[in-house]
Amino acid sequence: MKLHELKPAKGSTHKEKRIGRGEGSGYGGTSTKGNKGGQSRAGYKSKMAHEGGQMPIQRRVPKRGFKNPNRIEYKVFNVGQLDQLAEAYGIKDFTIENLYQAGLTSKTDKVKILGNGELKGTFTFKVDAISEKAKSLIEAAGGSVELVK
Repeated sequence: MKLHELKPAKGSTHKEKRIGRGEGSGYGGTSTKGNKGGQSRAGYKSKMAHEGGQMPIQRRVPKRGFKNPNRIEYKVFNVGQLDQLAEAYGIKDFTIENLYQAGLTSKTDKVKILGNGELKGTFTFKVDAISEKAKSLIEAAGGSVELVK
């Protein structure tokens, strides 16, 4: 076998369908688009989510739930995590700026401290929100809490 003898396998290649090239081609006239209507014309594009007259899925499926526009999202830290974070990042004052510089929060995050766990070190806090239990645990350990508005 030589290079000039190579051919594709039988049935693997097809002749290109040349539509709109006259009646003699067999694909003239309507150019395989059927008769009349928007789909036979140039520039036709179906609408997004159009299902051919069937009720579209976004109208068949009921709406559920509610998004509260006034919800405040907090970046939450538990009291049990604070000793490890202070050791890992060298933080003594848990302020929004210090947490951002350590890469624990983003610039616009609001920070809240929750009271799950135990606290061993004494730290100062300047955060957006804190739970009553967390506040009592921090003050019992000798720390101070200040809320930032």
